Amino acid sequence: MEAIAKLNNYPTSPRKMRLLADLIRGMKVEKALAILEHNPKHPAVPLRKLVVSAISNWKQKNEGLDEAGLVVKTIFVDGARVIKRMRPAPQGRGYRVRKRSNHVTVIVDTAGQVATAKVTESVEA
Repeated sequence: MEAIAKLNNYPTSPRKMRLLADLIRGMKVEKALAILEHNPKHPAVPLRKLVVSAISNWKQKNEGLDEAGLVVKTIFVDGARVIKRMRPAPQGRGYRVRKRSNHVTVIVDTAGQVATAKVTESVEA
């Protein structure tokens, strides 16, 4: 049984967040948390909290089961609202500054269920 956690409107560009999301996609959650804890990039802190939240959601859904085999099944980053600001430019003009933000969705599941889901998808195709 999978569990989902979402982070909405985090004020960093989706490109920077995707760099970290690509690092942990498909990993065991313990390894993903260790990588995010020691990563110097600033979006690593909220992404780590999001993975911890997804684990907590999974524990609430599956009471009595062991979370040792949990895997980051899916993680994706979508663009969110863009705040537009003006910056002074030469000769009385103004340049537009776009302050981007993003939405992150993490889905965790046990490793056995992820493998069986991939097998059924390949059989159907």
